Amino acid sequence: MGLGIVGFVGMVIAVVGAFIYMRSLEPELPDYTTLESYQPKVTTRIHAGDGTLVAEFARERRLFVPAESIPDTVKQAFISAEDKTFYEHSGIYWMGIPRAAWNSFKAMREGAPLQGASTITQQVAKNFLLTSDQRIERKVKEAIIARRMEKAFTKDHILELYLNEIYLGNRSYGVAAAALAYFDKPLSEIEPHEAAYLATLAKAPANYHPVYNESRAVERRNWILGQMWENGYLTDEDLEYFRAQPLGAELLPPLGARSAALEYFAEEVRRDISGRYGSDALYDGGLSVRTTIDPVMQEKAQRAFREGLTEYDMRHGWRGPLTTLALPDDLTARTEVEREGEESQFLWTLSLEQAQKALLADRSVARDLTPWRLAVVLETTAAVAEIGFLDGTRGSITLPNLSWAKQFIQMNELGPDVESVTDVLAIGDVILAEPIEGDTSYALRQIPAANGGMLAMDPHTGRILAMVGGFSFGMSEFNRATQAWRQPGSTFKPFIYAAALDSGYTPSSIVLDAPFVAPGLDGTWYKPGNYVQDRFYGDSTLRLGIEKSRNTMTARLAQDLGIGRIIEYAERMGVSDKLPRNLSISLGAGETTLVRLTAAYAQFVNGGKQIKPTIIDRIQDRQGETIYAIDDRACFGCNVEGWDEQPEPDLPDDRSQVIDPRTAFQMVSIMEGVIERGTGTKIRELYLDEPLPPIAGKTGTTNDYRDAWFVGFSPDLAVGVFVGYDLPATLGNGEGGGNVAAPIFGRFMKDALVTEDVVPFRAPSGIRLVRVNARTGRPATAGDPNTILEAFKAEDDIYGRSNRFRGDGNQQSPDTDEEIDSDLGVIY
Repeated sequence: MGLGIVGFVGMVIAVVGAFIYMRSLEPELPDYTTLESYQPKVTTRIHAGDGTLVAEFARERRLFVPAESIPDTVKQAFISAEDKTFYEHSGIYWMGIPRAAWNSFKAMREGAPLQGASTITQQVAKNFLLTSDQRIERKVKEAIIARRMEKAFTKDHILELYLNEIYLGNRSYGVAAAALAYFDKPLSEIEPHEAAYLATLAKAPANYHPVYNESRAVERRNWILGQMWENGYLTDEDLEYFRAQPLGAELLPPLGARSAALEYFAEEVRRDISGRYGSDALYDGGLSVRTTIDPVMQEKAQRAFREGLTEYDMRHGWRGPLTTLALPDDLTARTEVEREGEESQFLWTLSLEQAQKALLADRSVARDLTPWRLAVVLETTAAVAEIGFLDGTRGSITLPNLSWAKQFIQMNELGPDVESVTDVLAIGDVILAEPIEGDTSYALRQIPAANGGMLAMDPHTGRILAMVGGFSFGMSEFNRATQAWRQPGSTFKPFIYAAALDSGYTPSSIVLDAPFVAPGLDGTWYKPGNYVQDRFYGDSTLRLGIEKSRNTMTARLAQDLGIGRIIEYAERMGVSDKLPRNLSISLGAGETTLVRLTAAYAQFVNGGKQIKPTIIDRIQDRQGETIYAIDDRACFGCNVEGWDEQPEPDLPDDRSQVIDPRTAFQMVSIMEGVIERGTGTKIRELYLDEPLPPIAGKTGTTNDYRDAWFVGFSPDLAVGVFVGYDLPATLGNGEGGGNVAAPIFGRFMKDALVTEDVVPFRAPSGIRLVRVNARTGRPATAGDPNTILEAFKAEDDIYGRSNRFRGDGNQQSPDTDEEIDSDLGVIY
């Protein structure tokens, strides 16, 4: 009797003590009601124009999905794995507490972590509001909050919080992010065995890694599938089928661009968004960004640029291996196997791995050079080199596939022809090799010393469809398409000639191409020369001035027009807003960027309408509300539910007119001649077996061959290419725009336009086409073999004498005893 009373009193005291203890913790409890308006940090996703994923930016890979959008199979998998009585309990699973207490007691004796009987509700309380420390106090707080949450929130809301917050490895938080990270699928497409694997990761993601711990992951996944069957979520047939499926999980690439070809563009978008909204919005705001990029065109642009730059680089010889290794005498020697399941490696692969780490660290190579592979030379003969790769496989490079590799002596001097493989390669050389045919044949490659950029845009809207900022983003993040200010050379000339056509000149107007001298601003004399030194061509039409890129006649024409007018045209068309007030700008001595110059050329082909280069079409916040749109025109009738014979909506064209559309078309026609007869004929050579599509453009090369350009267009695509050293230096004699940049442009256009409908350039009203003599510009006579169709404005006098340049006698000459300063040399 006495013992019973003592026991009862003790129980009362314990209950009262527990009550007092829990009440004492209440002031320290966090406010669980904040979870009612939960706003997680969510990944910002960047999409291409066609909707494909371009890049992801976040501190944590996380996507929020409301409960009603989470598939039942995903909910069932996690409930079966973590809390099978979730829908029955009130926050705490009392039946599991004794078992957890006993297990924790044993764990404490053994020094192991404590075990708990945490429900999903308790895990939400811990993950959102508490720490993960293993103390009794934290567990009590967790239980109190869980009970209160169950009274305040629905089960679906609690499950929504849990499934969106839980860490599942690979920097992925929440089931939606994990579905993409491991299966590259939206959550709606996840199958039961895949959902079971995601639930497997809830315990300890590292223990069930899909690559390093695949067998353990499959075992745990199959156990969860069994729990789903026990709970009635799967039939017998379902269980057997899904247990037989391979794991199928892979690791998504790191956050950032989804492919190497998109790196420069993704970085440009990242800078843009960060500048607009700040880094917190970029990395945590869950923005959905629709960009302008065309992934297919981007791949074609990168391929054309890399191939063209590599071909240029190979013309200037072999600069030697990346590094040289000391190889073991026995190339078949392997490492010992230390742990079961591991494979041994050749000793030479270990040396190559160390070399790769060093080369990556100093950016001598990068991981984005595919299909090029890092290799080491294992054996050599006069005819072939045997090479080995990081994975232990081998290949070979035969003499014809490295015959280009004459020794580089200086930019305009190479060593003798390669007659033996051993003239180029030695055992232990670490090199780059490109597969060419079959499984084992490779060609020797080296990373070009020069660099450059390439852009493709829609000339009617300014939407950038492809952007190549350099040969390799991994080696240099500097974007030469948008950030490099360089002299444009003769790609500036069309703006001078456009000003002339707007000032009363015609494409057949005659300008004298002869020695030209003018006073400079610094008291010296300015004397430009043509591409061929001391060669002049006399009377030439404006068309020939562009097609053959004549310097002296261009300078004479610019002097007649006036520098002020030329600068006004260049600034109006967006070429540059900081041109020097100097006659030398007529030959491209000012500075601009590739993106500016390409947009300016696009305004020729679009009829003289002003455009602004853009990379983002629309930005939506995490709720799907549009917070930015590049096209903000009102469109009445665009949002109707269906078509009922109504006319198409009429969108206003709010683009400014920067030049006369007839002048723009005349320049397009003239620049077609650059490819057909002028400095861009290497492009025409690519079409020897097929008709030349309607394409036009202009080459550009600066003093001492420092920069090579080609900017041009088809009726619906504008493209610019620039090649040069980051620290300006000569590209080599003869390596101008026509030889270096034009072939890249041509290769890309031939690839990019293959599926396009061939349409001619659009001529505006007020243009008449007249057959003229290509040399004189005069109307052609019967039987004249050298004729072309020339574009004149309706009011042009094509028969009168007004086509003669009126300033032939106005140029100034220096005194005979004063030295002439030719500061621009052979800019052309």
